[in-house]
Amino acid sequence: MALFRRTSRAAGGGGVDGRRYREDEAHLTRFAQSRGGVEAFVEPRTAVTETTVVLVAATGEWTRRRVPGPQAAHQLARRLGIPAYDAAVVGYPQRMRDWSARLAAESKARREP
Repeated sequence: MALFRRTSRAAGGGGVDGRRYREDEAHLTRFAQSRGGVEAFVEPRTAVTETTVVLVAATGEWTRRRVPGPQAAHQLARRLGIPAYDAAVVGYPQRMRDWSARLAAESKARREP
């Protein structure tokens, strides 16, 4: 009986599988192509999450998806023709925080009588 057996990433034990990544990559591509001023912010892998990339449009609208690693995120940004930054180094743009705050305020206003 193996108490501490490592699960294969491909078997659902974490990581990013190929089919899922292709779907996420298609989503990121659609986001980047349908909005102006998009930049990529690469988030490092942590103990609880895989590497992710956040795309932020000029309006502040953003989306986040998992990627196989930092190199894949930077390669995707190059293919999309958008700048990429390491989020742990540069942080996130103010427009992203403003957009999120605006959405939260609108959501709260809808819930209140």
